[in-house]
Amino acid sequence: MIFYPIFILLVSLTFSINLHASPPNVQTPSPVIYLADNLDEPDKLGWCIDTKGRGFSERLHAHSCKPQGGDVQFIFDTENGLIKSATFKNKCLSKLNANVKMSFGLLECKIGSTFQTFKYIKSNQEFRSMNNDNNCIVVGRNSRNAGPFMSRDLYLKRCDSIEPKYKKWLIK
Repeated sequence: MIFYPIFILLVSLTFSINLHASPPNVQTPSPVIYLADNLDEPDKLGWCIDTKGRGFSERLHAHSCKPQGGDVQFIFDTENGLIKSATFKNKCLSKLNANVKMSFGLLECKIGSTFQTFKYIKSNQEFRSMNNDNNCIVVGRNSRNAGPFMSRDLYLKRCDSIEPKYKKWLIK
């Protein structure tokens, strides 16, 4: 029965590989907020918060982190709990009305807005809504082509209903 220990070793190696995140090779200059797991981004660029389309847009999604930066560069203002665009002055990530397909937009920053204030939990790398600690900023499970890059939807969902790889963010 020499095959049994080898089988157990192979199964445990396979299982442990699936538990660990595949880190991205983010080339975007600081400041940038990006997902800790590369998921299925084919060029290992990672996933950043981004304006939908080219340049300014009032809609946000997750997108391959662009090496040149631009509309994927965001700053977390810890004092006010705002996720601010580094490219577009006084524009912040904002939860949109529930009947809008995209869950986040890039709107004028409003300190104290329940739609714009978040806290970053460093220990588990989550952005949680300031007015509902159960909700996290997450990327959608499915990706799609976006020109030479990839994109995913960006949502605010119950933290306990989402796998860690879709909700762990790093700030650089």
